[in-house]
Amino acid sequence: MRHTPHFLVTDVDEVRRLIREHPWATIVSHTDAGLVASHYPVLLDTSADADPGSDEIVLVSHVGRPDEVAHELGRHEVLVVFQGPHGYVSPAWYPPEQFVPTWNHVTAHCWGTPEVLSDDENFRVLGELVDHFEQRMPEPVSLDVDEATARRIALGTVGIRIRVTRFDARAKLSQNKAPEVVERIVAGLRGDGPYASPALADEMVRAHGREALGPRRRSRADAPAADRP
Repeated sequence: MRHTPHFLVTDVDEVRRLIREHPWATIVSHTDAGLVASHYPVLLDTSADADPGSDEIVLVSHVGRPDEVAHELGRHEVLVVFQGPHGYVSPAWYPPEQFVPTWNHVTAHCWGTPEVLSDDENFRVLGELVDHFEQRMPEPVSLDVDEATARRIALGTVGIRIRVTRFDARAKLSQNKAPEVVERIVAGLRGDGPYASPALADEMVRAHGREALGPRRRSRADAPAADRP
């Protein structure tokens, strides 16, 4: 990603939050045949192998066969991209002299070499994946409904665990704008216009907190040039 220190996220817990709330990820591999990209749900590992008290981020997922061959899983590092709320920010929400629009977003790039899981581990991860998303349903469905059939279907997938060795995360949420402008952007995102995005508005409120309501009016000139607009 573009080097924008003003929007850098270094807090491991914030990256974990992004992964928990937005688990649909893009997995990118640089293989002997070239670049390969696939899209799968990815969860944080909650097994005994993952230490919740450490700063380590451990991911678990699966791919459908033959993606494990296409990605050459286990042979090299992969990039896993998580995308949180994002959206267009119109200059209609800025003062008249600020007329250049931008795009706000929350994004994390995570690198690590996948470990291919055993069939039993893969089935456990698949069960956790289903349970994770089914918990919001009024009558959750589990793979335990018919374990024999579920295990047979699971053979068409390959489970992976990725211990993240490094990450690069950004929360570009108009931190370089004055509080009154931030409030106007949030109001615009919460409105009913063509670029409404309540989820992005929530991220902005969370990121700015009381700063957006504070007494200091941070001017555009205060922002580092590299972080504009």
